[in-house]
Amino acid sequence: MKRDYLLYIWRNNNSNGMGGVNVLDNIVVFYIFFTIVGFLAAMIGTIIGAGGGLVFVPLFMYWFPEWSPSMVVGTSLFSVMCNAISGSIAYLKQKKVYINAAIIFSLATFPGAILGAQMSGWFSGKGFMFAFGCFMLCASVLIGFKNFRKGERKEESLTLEQLSYSKPIGISISFFVGFISSIFGIGGGLIHVPALIYLMGFPTHMATATSQSILAVSTTVGVITHLIESHIIFSIAIPTSIGAIFGAQVGARIAKRLKAKAILALMSIAVFALAVRLILKSGILGSYGFIINLSLISII
Repeated sequence: MKRDYLLYIWRNNNSNGMGGVNVLDNIVVFYIFFTIVGFLAAMIGTIIGAGGGLVFVPLFMYWFPEWSPSMVVGTSLFSVMCNAISGSIAYLKQKKVYINAAIIFSLATFPGAILGAQMSGWFSGKGFMFAFGCFMLCASVLIGFKNFRKGERKEESLTLEQLSYSKPIGISISFFVGFISSIFGIGGGLIHVPALIYLMGFPTHMATATSQSILAVSTTVGVITHLIESHIIFSIAIPTSIGAIFGAQVGARIAKRLKAKAILALMSIAVFALAVRLILKSGILGSYGFIINLSLISII
């Protein structure tokens, strides 16, 4: 079924008393807005090695409630793919990517990404919102755990030549990351980065850089599957992807110079708040969710 979401927004503008606004002006504002969204999401995502899907998915769910979960996932994943490819190129130039591990782990994401893309349509709208909210809740804990660790690990001083890791653990985690990335339309870096750091002993900067390269492959596989299923809304995916390409380059440069503790702390809080909001909005918690939701309206 063909849908023109640009016209959808124009009609809503007109119904709100904006009928005198020129259609061309609306197109320009529309694309600029989503390009900026893509830029900011990719910049933050590249700094923490997580991809921009953490921002894209909840925003698409909020702005386009008529989209099916598969459309939300497919459109987000396309933008995350562009984010990851651009970020990978930047990190490769900085020589921070463990290429051998990136290739092995990327291959391990293939079956997980394909399985996730096939299963993304199994969720109902409310079920999808609740499931993604729960995932974001876990993500906020992972971000906070990584951020508030005191002191510097001895592994931080390791070079590419000195680093060793467990391939079986890495392959198992990568399969799961591919599945999560595809089913929720996000980059799996929120799982991959902590796993690379705490389970396989990667230095933090090397973990985020290698994660971006893995995401570039896993999301590409997911995008191909979603493309075949016609899940991608290109009128939204194109501007967010353009912004994501440039945002990833800026994010990689910031990551090279900046300790991201303050950004990660704010990100952890924001992700937690969004997670709770999505869980409550799904309605699955019933009257208890409604009561808690009233107290959060002024916050989110």
